[in-house]
Amino acid sequence: MNGNNHTVVTEFILLGLTDHLEWQMAFFVVFLGIYILTLLGNIGLILIIKINTQLHTPMYFFLSNLSLIDLCYSSSITPKTLVSFLSKSKAVSHAQCFAQFSFFAAFVGSECLLLAVMAYDWFVAICKPLLYMVAMSRKVCIFLSAGSFIGGFVNSLVHTSSLVSLSFCGPNIIHHYFCDFPPLLKLACSDTQTAEVLLFTFSGTIAGVTILTILISYLYIFSTILQIQTSKGKHKAFSTCVSHLITVTLLYGSLSFIYMQPSSRYSFQQEKIVSVFYTLLTPILNPLVCSLRNKEVKDALRRAVSQFVS
Repeated sequence: MNGNNHTVVTEFILLGLTDHLEWQMAFFVVFLGIYILTLLGNIGLILIIKINTQLHTPMYFFLSNLSLIDLCYSSSITPKTLVSFLSKSKAVSHAQCFAQFSFFAAFVGSECLLLAVMAYDWFVAICKPLLYMVAMSRKVCIFLSAGSFIGGFVNSLVHTSSLVSLSFCGPNIIHHYFCDFPPLLKLACSDTQTAEVLLFTFSGTIAGVTILTILISYLYIFSTILQIQTSKGKHKAFSTCVSHLITVTLLYGSLSFIYMQPSSRYSFQQEKIVSVFYTLLTPILNPLVCSLRNKEVKDALRRAVSQFVS
């Protein structure tokens, strides 16, 4: 008991996507199938880029890092969700819940920053091709990639610290299938204003800077593409950009819907539905949309398969 005669919460109950048993088994099969494909797709892409020297370029370096992030943040949520579908107990300890959110926030933040870096990389490649190898040297690529990871983990540290400082004295039921920031705020019995201000300020800054970087990069990219004389060259450049934009739109659209709306308009059911897009679909779409549409990756995959068969 604390000083206010409130019971201190030591565990939370994750309600999951549904309480209907028949739907839980269906969701388990779907989530498991998508998670397996996510693992195979992203690990396969990392290995293909690693073993093919022709793909040792800045663009594929960033793609391999994107796949690594997708693996990590999908794995921070999906395995626990799969277990909850089959388990009668939906309880998760206080520490486990905050740890899950911490890793999730770190890798999602890293992905947002890395997507902005990739937009800048394509800006230099298309608009400043003669300066590309100098502007995107190996040291610069490592610095930008490391900066994305560091920024993501700083983002996580800020929000996790604000959660840890809150008091939770009941109820302890989370209307979600993983420990996310908005539903946890709803359970706090202490003032959440500081945590909400940090969320809007810090996450808003990251979102604003990255979105602005992406928009400015693409304004220059599209302007340059329109000046390309051959239709083949235009098609190749547009194809690369569209793949990246699909990923950006899906991730930023769903995250903005959840994290950038006032708490008064928050809906548990809406968040669960929208969360599926950025926790389950984005990690599997990245290797498909960003890479398998690319001729160099498909050629490398065919060579790898032919060597394995022979």
